[in-house]
Amino acid sequence: MSENTRLVGTVSRGIRCPIIREGDDLAAIVTDSVLAAAESEGFSLRDRDVISMTESIVARSQGNYASVDDIAQDVRQKLGGETIGVIFPILSRNRFAICLRGIARGAKKIVLMLSYPSDEVGNALVSLDKLDEAGINPYSDVLSLERYRELFGENVHEFTGVDYVQYYGDIIREEGAEVEILFANQAKAILDYTDCVLTCDIHTRARTKRILKAAGAKAVCGLDDILTAPISGGYNEKYGLLGSNKSTENTVKLFPRECKDLVLDIQKRVMDATGKHVEVMVYGDGAFKDPQGKIWELADPVVSPAFTDGLIGTPNELKLKYLADNDFAHLSGEALKEAIAQSIREKDGNLVGNMASQGTTPRQLTDLIGSLCDLTSGSGDKGTPVVLVQGYFDNYTND
Repeated sequence: MSENTRLVGTVSRGIRCPIIREGDDLAAIVTDSVLAAAESEGFSLRDRDVISMTESIVARSQGNYASVDDIAQDVRQKLGGETIGVIFPILSRNRFAICLRGIARGAKKIVLMLSYPSDEVGNALVSLDKLDEAGINPYSDVLSLERYRELFGENVHEFTGVDYVQYYGDIIREEGAEVEILFANQAKAILDYTDCVLTCDIHTRARTKRILKAAGAKAVCGLDDILTAPISGGYNEKYGLLGSNKSTENTVKLFPRECKDLVLDIQKRVMDATGKHVEVMVYGDGAFKDPQGKIWELADPVVSPAFTDGLIGTPNELKLKYLADNDFAHLSGEALKEAIAQSIREKDGNLVGNMASQGTTPRQLTDLIGSLCDLTSGSGDKGTPVVLVQGYFDNYTND
């Protein structure tokens, strides 16, 4: 092995930044923070490094906040303000509780329909084993609150200790609205109670809206249809309330508005400062599942709302262990290394269907890198809302 051979592949670094406030020049802050970290830690930027920043600091710099009253007004205008069916919300104090407060403030009655045994991202209301024991078919059976309590009692969330059925009901009542709670997985079940429906699912929302409209609902909105234009504060023309987070007891931080110009600006600033062509992206939740809690992390509508063009597409990789165990099982040492390197150099631009690529991950680059960055930055007090990923596009042949 030559002395110039690189011995490190992908490196992911959390970059500490100042606390971002509304109106800050985020492009300058991100660029300066990455360059300062490189100087401090003694590394250099390279072509195709990826600079990623959390959606949170982008939305904060945009001042993209909305109030509970804004939500209430928009819900009232779009769904009539009388009896509203609120269906398939996720169980989250951070993601949905404040939204629900605004929704309830914009209605006289809420019929809250929860999916079961868990919500869309895996937060459980009841275990599958308990459903089996009770002889309940979640695909067809509609349960009233009374029937749910009779069969399953109180069920608190494994991580938060919250009984979300009680919690959501209390929020609605606190806002002066009447509440009725049921449990069902067929969207059409809500139409037995009201024909004005707010569907709160994230990744299945288009199908849910289609089903409701085809079944004769009078008014159908998704969370992505609420606050698509400003009421008195923030908005998101593409995603509405989707991707929002609790900010205070009366406000939510919305998903960032259009920010392609931001990633292009940072890309240009780094090129001007270093001569290196980096890729830049904004990321929110990673797209991965927790094997213990069974919770799928992705509660945002997308992992990345903005990225430079070099991040379009999916990986095109060969499985080294497949080549070593099959095509080159007779080789070892330098001969094996060179044979595998040659295969990588000669690989096709599209390996779909090629057995030598089996087991590689055909996910979007932004979903993969965004997940890496989400795990690197964490969701608490690390203070690293920018992540620098180096060597992600390298392979076994790069020195």
